[in-house]
Amino acid sequence: MAKVASHGAFQGESPLHYALPLVSLQICLVVVVTRSLAYLLRPLRQPRVIAEIIGGILLGPSALGRSSKFLNAVFPPSSMTVLETLANLGLLFFLFLVGLELDLGAIRRTGRKALAISLSGIALPFAFGVGTSFAFRATVSKDAPYGPFLVFMGVALSITAFPVLARILTELKLLTTDLGRMAMSAAAVDDVTAWILLALAIALSGSGSPIISLWVLLTSAGFVFAFFLFFRPVLVWMARRSLDGEPVKEVYVVATLAIVLAAGFVTDFIGIHALFGAFFVGFVVPKDGPFAGVLIEKVEELISGLFLPLYFVSSGLKTNVATISGAKSWGLLVLVIANACIGKIGGAVITCLLLKVPVREAVTIGFLMNTKGLVELVVLNIGKDRKVLNDEAFAIMVLMALFTTFITTPIVMAVYKPARPAVPYKRRTVDGGDADGELRVLACFHTNRNIPTLLNLVESSRGTRRHRLVMYAMHLVELSERSSAISMVQRARRDGMPFFNSRDQSGQMVVAFEAFQQLSAVRVRPMTAISDLDTIHRDVIDSAAAKRAAIVVMPYHKMLQNDGSFQSLGSAYHAINKRVLREAPCSVAVLVDRGLGGHAQVSARNVSFTVAMLFFGGPDDREALAYATRMVEHPGVAVTLSRFQPNRPLPDEERDADEAAVEAFKCKVVGAVKDGTVRFEEQEACTREEVIETINSLSMFNVLVVGRMPPTAPLVENPDELGPVGSYLVSPAFKTSASVLVIKRYDPATNPASKRYDPKARPPAATGEDVLDELTGASSSSVVPVARSPMSDVV
Repeated sequence: MAKVASHGAFQGESPLHYALPLVSLQICLVVVVTRSLAYLLRPLRQPRVIAEIIGGILLGPSALGRSSKFLNAVFPPSSMTVLETLANLGLLFFLFLVGLELDLGAIRRTGRKALAISLSGIALPFAFGVGTSFAFRATVSKDAPYGPFLVFMGVALSITAFPVLARILTELKLLTTDLGRMAMSAAAVDDVTAWILLALAIALSGSGSPIISLWVLLTSAGFVFAFFLFFRPVLVWMARRSLDGEPVKEVYVVATLAIVLAAGFVTDFIGIHALFGAFFVGFVVPKDGPFAGVLIEKVEELISGLFLPLYFVSSGLKTNVATISGAKSWGLLVLVIANACIGKIGGAVITCLLLKVPVREAVTIGFLMNTKGLVELVVLNIGKDRKVLNDEAFAIMVLMALFTTFITTPIVMAVYKPARPAVPYKRRTVDGGDADGELRVLACFHTNRNIPTLLNLVESSRGTRRHRLVMYAMHLVELSERSSAISMVQRARRDGMPFFNSRDQSGQMVVAFEAFQQLSAVRVRPMTAISDLDTIHRDVIDSAAAKRAAIVVMPYHKMLQNDGSFQSLGSAYHAINKRVLREAPCSVAVLVDRGLGGHAQVSARNVSFTVAMLFFGGPDDREALAYATRMVEHPGVAVTLSRFQPNRPLPDEERDADEAAVEAFKCKVVGAVKDGTVRFEEQEACTREEVIETINSLSMFNVLVVGRMPPTAPLVENPDELGPVGSYLVSPAFKTSASVLVIKRYDPATNPASKRYDPKARPPAATGEDVLDELTGASSSSVVPVARSPMSDVV
């Protein structure tokens, strides 16, 4: 293709004969195919790399490419240079991202157990790979160079794909468990070792003499030494000048990306491939501070979304499954899959058992370490380009990588089922337990906009005695396909700083919670849940049980706009609230944020809020009344109980319970408080219109508290999860600036999904953090909510 762009179809020229329009079409086709496959494979919980590998194979000569018309029109031979250049450029920067994910300090701190698992997980499959290479040389690869072929086969079978493993662990909510930590540490060592072995394989695959190969290796070592001596100090200097809460200078980002390209040029000049230089630069970039995170944000969207999938298509175009024909070839495929699994899984399992890791966890680690992915394709493509692998051997090895990665998730789900220990605690509601006892609140939020109202609400509910309320502040973060999401989880696990998904918001969040704990009698324990939005409710539910919370406070799925209306964050956020309401092991409140106290937290002595509790009757309203009763204890909060008559018949026991709750409030609170800050009003409204008119008269209050399902007719058509009254309080028809708290009382009879938390069950062994919760009020928690792993006793 001599020209870049055509003059247009109206000029009689086909755009498919010119580089720019053709590569644009190729990128669009690749993105559509791979994303569609990823969507179809989503129920199987497969990482996106599986869809990209399959998509590449389908677009190649194994499927659609069998049509010569399609292949010559969309992927003509003349376009391969441009396509592969873009693909390798995307791969170069992606491996820079992979290097950014690997923390040199964490690898240095790798425990002896993880290091032993890593070494055994490399040595044994490498030996099996060398053994397999003899079978290949005797059958389908008779002309392959002896030494390089042995090393390439050994490396191909010994690789563990660090990014893919991290994605699988996170999808299964195992990344922050002891098992996940061990697997990630071992995989990080594997990744670095694999790159060293691959460099050795490339050096040996050259066409020159052994002296040239030795010269390549020595020059590579010199490059590493020179980079550490001259360029790493520059990267450290730029990282230190990039402060938290301040934007990173553009010149630093551009300089780093230029260093990536320059390092790629040098390593390609040496003869070990440009990818090594890019990976090495990412590996040595300092991970502390916002610098590495900014680099990921700048690079990953374009590279991971558009250019990297081209590499899978480039590999797919070289993969022709039809070359695997006859019993001999299929037998080799079975042999290489068996050896890959036996070597990798067997090496890891044997080492784990010697380290006294339980059998089930040992098998799980073995299958996790057998994960392949992009790095495997890189090895195979380099081997094919160097004439070490022929078409048939290449196709066999690609299918092996696809199979071993595909089986990881379902087998781990079947083998490793961590027991969710029943948490035997009695106080699952606000209205229950010792009135002077400790109340534990799990307060969730999505962004820093939710924090001031959340803190002001908790401050108003803290009670009068010190340590009467413990707030677990859980930041709900969506886990995307981006590399920064994995980095986020690892950093949360490593240094206990959960709030850093955005460098501009992290400082504000940390300061807000630290200041709140210092100025208030509330104990604050920060937490982070990083999951896919479809499963993040599990983190909330499991954490509520693990922390023995009496109530979970969820943010409303709509955000207040400047004109006073609400705009939905999306159906996924709506679904989170509905799932938590349905399955939580305690009471649940949904907080509708209209800016309680303004855009900043109000100090304890300056709190001055008015609260109206709308009481119709029923268990939810009694729970809401109990919460409002706690707010009465704060000297800066004035509470009004406004009782409405239910327009639906109630059972006698429910009616008696309502009367008892109201009388208790009147006797203990209204009668005891003489300053007029607590009032009781009996409303005569009966019809729907009268109820709405009465509620409108309460619009001047700061907070409205209501039960989720009171015995009254809906005040709006098609009420949402806030119930018949709560839905009206957030509707455009209700003009107010009051925040709304809608409360659902925990009831195992109507919440069957929560019955697995058996109050009579034997308590699990206390963790170190649980002891800290009981004994101290420190806020520097490094909790990331996950299921407890039995391996905590052996790591």
